[in-house]
Amino acid sequence: MEYVVLMTVIALLQFVYFGVQVGRARGRFGVPAPATAGHPEFERYYRVQMNTLEQLAVFLPALWLFASYVSALWAAGLGAVFVVGRALYARSYVRDPKSRSAGYALTLVPSLVLLIGVLVWALHALILRFA
Repeated sequence: MEYVVLMTVIALLQFVYFGVQVGRARGRFGVPAPATAGHPEFERYYRVQMNTLEQLAVFLPALWLFASYVSALWAAGLGAVFVVGRALYARSYVRDPKSRSAGYALTLVPSLVLLIGVLVWALHALILRFA
């Protein structure tokens, strides 16, 4: 489970880093808090942070459920793919939002695999219980 803990901490630190990037972009592009719109490049940094928050709401519970009931090692590996995908997503989205697809896929697919894996495990466990 240590690898799952590590991937959790890395994903959360990455989110914190994206928040720092938003703060820097506020200063660089003159967008005072609490505004969330203004300069287009600031808005891209902001969307990266908010989209990451949205993704973490699915990813983190799925990661821990999968690690607890299916495989901690596979969960950690999928977590690594998620973090790399988020980094790619952030870099490409800030440069050109139309180029975000690969990073988004590398974020979405691990989350779906984790969720489907836990769902299959739970259904299998229920079938065995009532068989």
